[in-house]
Amino acid sequence: MEGRKGTIFTVFSTAYAVGKTLIAINMAAELAHEGLKVCLVDLDLQFGDICYYLKLAPKLTIADAQKDMKEHPKDAAAAEFLTPYKKGKVQFDVLANPKLMEEAYNMETPIIRALVQQLQLEYDYVIVDTTSTFSALNLAMMDLSTIINFVCIVDFIPTIKNMKRGSDTLKELGYDDSKIRYILNRSNAKTRIDVEDVESILGKHFDYVLPNDFQTAQNSIRTGSPFVIDACHTPLAKELAGVVDGYISPGKVEKQEKSDNQGGWLSRLFS
Repeated sequence: MEGRKGTIFTVFSTAYAVGKTLIAINMAAELAHEGLKVCLVDLDLQFGDICYYLKLAPKLTIADAQKDMKEHPKDAAAAEFLTPYKKGKVQFDVLANPKLMEEAYNMETPIIRALVQQLQLEYDYVIVDTTSTFSALNLAMMDLSTIINFVCIVDFIPTIKNMKRGSDTLKELGYDDSKIRYILNRSNAKTRIDVEDVESILGKHFDYVLPNDFQTAQNSIRTGSPFVIDACHTPLAKELAGVVDGYISPGKVEKQEKSDNQGGWLSRLFS
């Protein structure tokens, strides 16, 4: 393993209920489908849904890993606390969030960072699902990340306001623009807000656009199977697979330039 260092993708948003967890799960599944060694980390420590979505019952969690690292700092191995997921030929590992709220409150950012860095040496890709806040933990993960997937939806003005503040904050924190990918989820949901107007507010085109497909998403959660496996022919699965393909084969995707669109009434509201 000497010299090996895997890629870390963080999935982040400043809005709630945008589909972060489902996107993270299906990214992991698609990468695993490509034959890559993948670990999915649930860092929504209090209310993480990865194991719920995948119908997993982990015996050990990140809280157990932290305890072991404190007791045996030189010998602790994050890989010993993972829960495997397998569906057909697709398999990847999950580092589950704590089972108890008390455990979640007592998690320590430096230890979690060290655990993720351990996993980075073991896996081709580590996918990190986060909460919708600029917490110390999330910032630590963003610092480690190769790519920050900033997930957006276009529904209500307060959501767009939070997206704008989040986008501005990422820039203020000094992250290189090439490190951030803007993913629009539920793109064709029925709203009165134009996508182009939101792009003008953000000052950037969306790098990837995922369609609104409630049925496919719900079926995936109900069955515990990523939609890129069981519903691979749906537009949602194809577009998500395209996101992953763009990451592992970057020459296929040309990065879009910053929007020059001045926008309409919504842009003026935020100006």
